[in-house]
Amino acid sequence: MQSINIIFNAFGDLGNSPVLCDLCSYLFRAILYATSMCSVVNVRAQRYNCSMNQSTANNQQTIPVLDFGAQYVQLIARRVREAGVHAVLVAPDISIAKLKALNPIGLILSGGPASVYEAGAPRCDPGIFELNIPVLGICYGMQIAAELLGGKVKPGNAGEYGSTRLTVRRDGPEARLAEDLFSGVPDQTQVWMSHGDQVQDLGPEFVPLASTPTCPLAAMRHKSRPFFGVQFHPEVTHTPHGEKILENFLYRVCNASGTWKMGNFLETAVEKIHRQVGAGKVICGLSGGVDSSVAAALIHKAIGDQLVCIFVDNGLLRKNERQNVESTFRDHFHIDLRVVDASEEFLAALQGVAEPQQKRTIIGKAFIDVFKTAARLIPGAHFLAQGTLYPDVIESGHGLARTAANIKLHHNVGGLPENLGFELVEPLRDLFKDEVRRLGEVLGLPEHIVWRHPFPGPGLAVRCLGPVTQEGLDTLRHADEILLEEIVAAGLYRRTAQTFAVLLPVSSVAVMGDGRGYKPVIALRSVDSTDFMTADWSRIPYDVLARISSRIVNEVRNVSRVVYDVTSKPPGTIEWE
Repeated sequence: MQSINIIFNAFGDLGNSPVLCDLCSYLFRAILYATSMCSVVNVRAQRYNCSMNQSTANNQQTIPVLDFGAQYVQLIARRVREAGVHAVLVAPDISIAKLKALNPIGLILSGGPASVYEAGAPRCDPGIFELNIPVLGICYGMQIAAELLGGKVKPGNAGEYGSTRLTVRRDGPEARLAEDLFSGVPDQTQVWMSHGDQVQDLGPEFVPLASTPTCPLAAMRHKSRPFFGVQFHPEVTHTPHGEKILENFLYRVCNASGTWKMGNFLETAVEKIHRQVGAGKVICGLSGGVDSSVAAALIHKAIGDQLVCIFVDNGLLRKNERQNVESTFRDHFHIDLRVVDASEEFLAALQGVAEPQQKRTIIGKAFIDVFKTAARLIPGAHFLAQGTLYPDVIESGHGLARTAANIKLHHNVGGLPENLGFELVEPLRDLFKDEVRRLGEVLGLPEHIVWRHPFPGPGLAVRCLGPVTQEGLDTLRHADEILLEEIVAAGLYRRTAQTFAVLLPVSSVAVMGDGRGYKPVIALRSVDSTDFMTADWSRIPYDVLARISSRIVNEVRNVSRVVYDVTSKPPGTIEWE
């Protein structure tokens, strides 16, 4: 293992590589996105599978989810864990030996963007159907299983994208066969579809269980093997009875005991961190956000004083952020915290820059320079901790199947060159935001930390649209403070997932007193979400919006107008940049 100084010297050779920075973990977001991604992701996948083997100690019942590249594959694992059963994501081509080592009581094959008949489409080992354990195929997972078991998959006459009505077959001599999967589900129910291909020829060994107006074989099961398939997505909230369908598979088909809980994850994660780090020292970038706070508390629980946290004040933080971080983590956690004030360097580097990805690049590079200097004062550090969550991974196209669409360059995730001799510690990589919050509660973190709204890695730089200036940052901080004060006062903070203000690069005419003004516009953004993979705009009461608008226009200098963003995700992202 090379020393931390050599590691950071290697970073200095990267020049103007597009690096992203996450203030929640203060680590480079993505380094040269085009560099050797396949090999890097393969390494991550191998490490992932290895960690999953270790996480199933003590014969814990497990549902491996084969990841064929669906954008919402982690939702499947999350729903299974919510039902009280341990679930892990694995590569689609995982070997039978590794699957057996996971002590599976059933398997789930995820959806994916590929077509099963295309060259290079991800496939699984046909031997999974010889393990004599139940298998549930979802969308692409149903199609690949049908093909491997003798069915035929072809493009449908019409694609199905969105909500449609499912009819469960409960008539005829084989009606009872639907009950294992559809017990407690109405004969007709809404489901969420997203497919262009269909299973069009089941063969004699399959039994159709349900249909939609354009998909005659929307659910099926095998006559002699414990295989079930659904063309729709039971894991998303748009399928109202999807949770019940998954529970039926887990408890009626797989006979799960339902004993897994977040405390189990904590025990496994602590053991894994301790095994990975040993007696080494870990550096963790700390911002005070939920992700970095939980990651730091978890790592500190595992290795204690071997953890050193660094907080970089880049001048792009919320009001009083630095003071809050210092008091919270020194006083509450008793963690070794090093604070660096680099606000002048960051603002100078951002001068005149308007393009959002360029902002991220500049912030990332500046952070590396500052972090390098601070890290030199920590001898013997061989590990960097990141608060990477699973939505970060999947939105960046780094799923285990290597086929997930790349929605955007995302924080913490990228192609780290393998020759750095540097090892990452990412204890939250398998979790959604709401699961991270539950883990924080299990760790005993204060409520105001656990339930704090997310904050973007590049900070206010991506909420100041256009060039970043000190005046613009001051205006945005003041407006954002008023917004959050009113949201808290109205009892809406815990009911919304993320709420913030955005300074727009446009001005609007205003009449103030007896004069005419032409001043910037503030946009308000508030969303409701449990996992941040999808989100809906918050229905904030009009009287609350009115108070917020009135206060901002009257109390914040240089603001003429306030607007409210009513865009859901998708199609819009939560942040504006």
